[in-house]
Amino acid sequence: MDEIKFAVDTFYAIMAGALVMFMAAGFTMLEAGLVQKKDVSEIVTKNLGLYSIACIMYLACGFILMYPGSSLIDGVIPGIGSSWGLSTALPIEEIGMEYGMDYSQQADFFFQVVFVATAMSIVSGAVAGRMKLLPFFLFAVILTGFIYPIQGYWNWGGGFLSSGGYSDYAGSGTVHLCGAAAALALVTVLGPRKGKYGMDGSVNAMPGSNIPIAALGAWILWLGWFGFNGGSELIISDEASAIAVSQVFMNTNMSAAGGVVAALLTSLVLTGKSDVTMAINGAIAGLVAITAGPSAPTGGEAVIIGAIGGVLVYFSILFFEKTLKMDDPVGAISAHGTVGIYGVMVVPFTSDASFLWQFYGVLAIAGFTYVASLIVIYIINMFLTIRATDEEQMAGLDSTEIGVEAYPCLLYTSDASDE
Repeated sequence: MDEIKFAVDTFYAIMAGALVMFMAAGFTMLEAGLVQKKDVSEIVTKNLGLYSIACIMYLACGFILMYPGSSLIDGVIPGIGSSWGLSTALPIEEIGMEYGMDYSQQADFFFQVVFVATAMSIVSGAVAGRMKLLPFFLFAVILTGFIYPIQGYWNWGGGFLSSGGYSDYAGSGTVHLCGAAAALALVTVLGPRKGKYGMDGSVNAMPGSNIPIAALGAWILWLGWFGFNGGSELIISDEASAIAVSQVFMNTNMSAAGGVVAALLTSLVLTGKSDVTMAINGAIAGLVAITAGPSAPTGGEAVIIGAIGGVLVYFSILFFEKTLKMDDPVGAISAHGTVGIYGVMVVPFTSDASFLWQFYGVLAIAGFTYVASLIVIYIINMFLTIRATDEEQMAGLDSTEIGVEAYPCLLYTSDASDE
């Protein structure tokens, strides 16, 4: 019976990981649809590259940093090691039932590695249209191999946040806030895209290349999120776990639905138009909002949690764009950062989590990731220019960085919306 449970839970972890991996396609489509047509091939290349880099770096050092079994400074700095030699040739007690989990070590690695790729995907959308490819990939090496695993250890690897009482079920903070904080650091250094703001500070619209593709990306992310949240229950082979997984699936779906409806209504009331890009970000916001605590709320509470997230993301996008003059082409910082903070802080309303430790977690994750990312990107910029020149941006990064245009048959117009 134990072997059957082990096999079932291993299979569940692998399939949940596969769903989360599919989210990489969702991020790619979402970003490809919301950036300008002259930058689409470049954003696709970034997403293919960052996923591959995340997998290699997490195998090389990230997995052991995040789940070290020991630490250099207890609860804060994890021990160092590598999973490079992970294989079936290892003793069965190291990878099988005696590994200490309900599934194999390889399944554990696979489920975790797709999470780190998600965090880096958040960054790619926020810096679209003006960050060069090679510096972006170098930053991906550091974020996925070191920054993400260290703060992930604080929560899921036995670090000071989890021991203190911080609660983040599937990563509103550990994954989404981490990615958004890194994105904020890079956007701070990069500045806005050429033509985004006029000399008088006015905001110029820079419409995306393909709204149906962006919507497809949102649908893929919605589907993949069932693996993201549902898989974080980790097991499904007993009655209680199966019921918990079912609740997580239901709440994840309902929260996303609440986010869409709330974002659409907010847009309609304030502008008289139902902005589809806000609906897309409303869905993402609803998903992020429920991720820190998807098992405890009722279905109705999940709708409310998602709806508040949908309203928050609407105003946050406008605040970053118009007040702070920070250019985020896909709204990633708002959907994953602002709403990520909200998702972490709303957990105590439906559980016995501590408000204080939730707040500590937000400060620790956001503060560490932002400062570390700033340092890394400044160092990279000392050796490699991270920002494309105005001329390169005007021509499009597809032609200057990739050499393959996503829409070769379309002529670029010269109006401000496409420059």
